[in-house]
Amino acid sequence: MSGLARRTPTVVVSGLASDAHTWNLVFLQLLIEELGHRVANLGPCVPDALLVRECRRLDPAMVVISSVNGHGYQDGRRIAALLRSCPELAATPLVIGGKLGTSGLEDTDQARSLLAAGFDAVFEDGAGAVLDFRHFVRSLPSASRQIVPGLETVEAGV
Repeated sequence: MSGLARRTPTVVVSGLASDAHTWNLVFLQLLIEELGHRVANLGPCVPDALLVRECRRLDPAMVVISSVNGHGYQDGRRIAALLRSCPELAATPLVIGGKLGTSGLEDTDQARSLLAAGFDAVFEDGAGAVLDFRHFVRSLPSASRQIVPGLETVEAGV
């Protein structure tokens, strides 16, 4: 007998190579799990090559990059190019958020540049960022259907 089993997608959460902050990554992990996704939290100071390798291995439903040190703009453009150059990750939702620059002000030119570099969304540090991010995550499928012999049908979704 065949059926459909729930398979919860994995979201990769990562800091950038230059960013040693961890609290933001733990917060994001808890928030994304609350929204129905599994999380592979790669932690802070993740070398570019390790991030790319883990994303290729995990085939995530989304990649979330977080910055607290203000270097998100500079480092984010580089990592977007690396991830988008992998054919298997070219269509994977890729977002970045946090403190993206060192000026302390929102910079729409930086956000546009990050979108042009390959990010699907940019969530700059600010009052509405968490709410906007929640809406973005909710737009992703929370479970996919997978045929598993011998199991009853389980509805996909949360």
